[in-house]
Amino acid sequence: MQFHYRGYDSHDPRIKPAAGYGINRAADVPDEMDVLIVGTGPAAAVVLAQLSRFPSVNVRAVERRPGRLEVGQADGIQARSVETFQAFGFAEEVIKESYRNVEMCFWAPDSQNPSHIARSSRSPDDATGISEFPHIYVNQSRILDYFLRDAQRAPGRAVPDYGVEFLGADIDPDADYPVTAKIRYVTGPRAGEERTVKAKYLVGGDGARSTVRKTLGHRLQGDASMHAWGVMDILANTDFPDIQVKCSIRSQEHGTILLIPREGGYLVRMYVDLGEVTEDSAKTIRSTPIEEIIQDANNILHPYSLDVKSVAWWSVYEVAHRVATGFDDVPDGERDTRTPHAFIMGDACHTHSAKAGQGMNVSMQDGFNLGWKLGLVLDGRAPASLLNTYAEEREVVAHELINFDKQWSAIMADEGDPKEVEEFYLKTFEFPAGFMTEYTKNQITMGTEHQDLAPGFPVGKRFKSAEVMRRADNRWRHLGHFHEADGRWRIYVFADPAAPALEGTPVAEFATWWNDDPTSPRVRYTPGNGDTDAVFDTKVIYQQDYTEVEPYNVPAAFKPVKVPYGLIDTNQIFASGHGRDIFRDRQISKDGAIVVVRPDQYVAGVLPLSAREELTKFFAANMLEPAPTGPPEYISDLEVADRARLAINVED
Repeated sequence: MQFHYRGYDSHDPRIKPAAGYGINRAADVPDEMDVLIVGTGPAAAVVLAQLSRFPSVNVRAVERRPGRLEVGQADGIQARSVETFQAFGFAEEVIKESYRNVEMCFWAPDSQNPSHIARSSRSPDDATGISEFPHIYVNQSRILDYFLRDAQRAPGRAVPDYGVEFLGADIDPDADYPVTAKIRYVTGPRAGEERTVKAKYLVGGDGARSTVRKTLGHRLQGDASMHAWGVMDILANTDFPDIQVKCSIRSQEHGTILLIPREGGYLVRMYVDLGEVTEDSAKTIRSTPIEEIIQDANNILHPYSLDVKSVAWWSVYEVAHRVATGFDDVPDGERDTRTPHAFIMGDACHTHSAKAGQGMNVSMQDGFNLGWKLGLVLDGRAPASLLNTYAEEREVVAHELINFDKQWSAIMADEGDPKEVEEFYLKTFEFPAGFMTEYTKNQITMGTEHQDLAPGFPVGKRFKSAEVMRRADNRWRHLGHFHEADGRWRIYVFADPAAPALEGTPVAEFATWWNDDPTSPRVRYTPGNGDTDAVFDTKVIYQQDYTEVEPYNVPAAFKPVKVPYGLIDTNQIFASGHGRDIFRDRQISKDGAIVVVRPDQYVAGVLPLSAREELTKFFAANMLEPAPTGPPEYISDLEVADRARLAINVED
């Protein structure tokens, strides 16, 4: 974490100074706003946290509940989600309080005594090293707490407006504020009062029964598996030996259990097979009492027993696989002439089983995909056409999710070969871990013409971090862990074989163009009166050992300058050393390469060091030039800077 560059400050550096709408945030939902978010579920919380980092954006989130979520249904957190937490600054905290999954055990009928179950095999959770982050379990309510805390700590100081229900909206794309929404207070002294408010954009993260989806005229379409499951979070005593290990448990006659250990060392979640659902049995199965679910669990676990002491939460559900008919308000056929003003995310646009642990994870990626795009458009840094890419990219992911979940649900419900469960789990691990998403060429993702320069960074997939040596302090660090959810593009320049130099090498020539040429995207799109890395976070990674890299030989393009003091940042210079070699680990050409990474951590392109026209053309399609400004006015008086800082008074 880097701080103090605005002047010495003894406050918690994770709490940013209030700015923009965060300076004097309105206590009540205003009459007009930039973004109205409906709901505070995982997708909505991500968008709120992201937009709060854009203090120029007036964002509000209304939530019908009177306060924070107490008990959430989701709990599985895949490694891709933990990478996202890292970008928002709280990955380590979440990991510490979570259950960490290291393997999955498979139980099946004992070949010697089929009425009993026996452990048939074990599989490590991440045998291929797909991520340095773990697969964890923690209640959804805690994840929401972290994102909402981040929103409150960000410059925009965004907090949810609880006890406010969204009733519906009209959308006029030609109006200054296209969204005219009706809201109603449902708690407190104003309960029953209705209001009309206006917004530039409407974001629906309001669940499977989404009012925003209905407002847009979309519906969920698909089918149900007609198989019922009882799910319960319990505190229990048992002689089952793997009660604190993720398990697939299949009995001969009584169905299956998917066992998910929970955070804290005592709580356990069980998905208990209740059998097929028919028209005649549907009502009866849906009203299955918890006592019967517990008995079914005992039957499946035989010869082991389960003595349930407390039930924290339970439900009965049938698996449904459905995707919304649209993800925004633009009608079919009008995408070329109109940009969206309303969006749906998460369960509002895709529903599926809970057993694959994808609901909260995919929803958060919906929110991450949309949040930075709204922020850049409203901040005047990107054209509104950028918002068309949300539906384009996330609808594909939703359909992939449904196809995967159909297979997983069918295998879990099947009473055939237990080995099939394990084989499917291993074969498809990359998908549930969150790493199968691969965006195709569009406005913010390039083609793959130069993929051979860096095969380890596939274009369209998430940037897979690797260890490097940071020259400023000679520490090894994960390169991707410096990627914050701040709306900036990342430009990773992997150097040619020549030693660091100020001129005469491919990297030096690129750096001169990137830093000084008026046609360079860095010069063209970065405001002249702020930090030189305000829009593009540019890093260089040399092939040499870190002991051979001296910062004074590194071009200025990789040493950004910070306002208000003109401090030079030398923390963006990296190299190899102590066994760390990212060129080897990610198969990067020894001739060097440029890897462009989107604000949501996905690789936008791989280019040669000579790429000038390609970079210029690419960013011209998705960025806008800032209003003209004068040069930065650097100061040297600490007192002036400190007086300009706002007092921070935010509860941790």
